[in-house]
Order: sequence, then C-alpha cells, then structure tokens
Amino acid sequence: MQNDTLTKFLVRVIAIILCFPIHESAHAWVAAKLGDPTGRNAGRISLNPVVHMDMWGTLCFLFLGIGYARPVPVNIGNFRRPKAGFALTALAGPVSNLIMAFLCLLVLRIFLQGGASAGFVDYLYTGLIYAAYINVSLAVFNMIPIPPLDGSRLVTAVLPDRLYGLFLKYERYSAFALLILLFIMNRAGVSPVSAVSGAFFGSLARLAGL
Repeated sequence: MQNDTLTKFLVRVIAIILCFPIHESAHAWVAAKLGDPTGRNAGRISLNPVVHMDMWGTLCFLFLGIGYARPVPVNIGNFRRPKAGFALTALAGPVSNLIMAFLCLLVLRIFLQGGASAGFVDYLYTGLIYAAYINVSLAVFNMIPIPPLDGSRLVTAVLPDRLYGLFLKYERYSAFALLILLFIMNRAGVSPVSAVSGAFFGSLARLAGL
C-alpha cells in the first residue's frame, strides 16, 4: 500500500514537470497561431514547469490529486474572430492532455506486446496507467466552468457581451471557491470528475488497443 501511495505521488510530481507545461504551452502556441502572441511573449511556450506553476493549484494537485497551473495570458483583441479564437485557445490545453494520455496507453501496449520482463512491465504499467489517468483527469477537471479553469474561458467565449463584464467581475473570487469545492469533495469522497474521467479513460484505452 505504501509503495502504491508513493508511486501515485511520484507520478503526480512527474505530471507537474511534464503535463502542466505541455498543457499551458498548448494554450500559448494555439493563441499565437491564431494571432495573439501575448502568451508566447510572456515566455509561456516553455517546458520549464516553474514558468507555469500556481502555488495553490500545485499543492491541490500534489495532495488532492487534481489541480491547475497559472493561466496563460490572452488578449482576445488580437484574434481575427475573438470569441472563436478564445474558445480554441481554451480547448488546446485539455486536448493536449487527452493526446498525452493516449500516447501513454499506446506506449504501454507496445511494451506489453514486445515481451519485456515481468518486473519492468509491472513498474511501466503502473506508471503509464497513472500518467494516462492523470492526463485524462486534468482534461476533464479543466473543463469545469469556474475560473481559472479552461471551461470558464469557453463560457466567456459564448457569453453575450453584456454578461461578459459581470462574469469577469467575480472571477477573482472564483479560485478561492474552487479550492473550497475541491476540499469538500475530497473530504466527502465524492468526485464527479473521477466518474467522467473513468469513462474517457476507458474509451482511450480501447482506442489504444488495451
């Protein structure tokens, strides 16, 4: 049990080092491709995890198993179609997580079919399964429509202009509300994110041939 807990914690650390930078870099890269260089100019197309870390989001991820990074700055005025550009930029992060999850499962299938030694496969299986599931969970979690998560940016992309300002007005308080929600869900043992993540994970595993 202790080994299993340690493995989960180590995979979470690796996820912070790898998954968060790729997720946030995807936002900045797509935004730049669509005409907004703000994130790129801020150095957010980077695999350096420190550039992307949010203190509270990182702590939540390490100890609660789910969290978030510092949002990439976006100037929607630079997009030719502002709302569409904002929505596509928001989707880029979760999509990158799903791609990483699929690649983890694909690599696992290749090793399982390659006849690697049993001990090595056990460690590889545990690590890649956890890594894939964490990526799926990050994608699902980030689609919750509460700032600073990506789902909130999708909401702002479709809101009428008269409601957009009202949404931004309360955005500063929402991160605190999100932390409270995470704590309550963790204590209650209730996680809608896990249920949805499990469904996505199963679909990706079947797609990868597992």
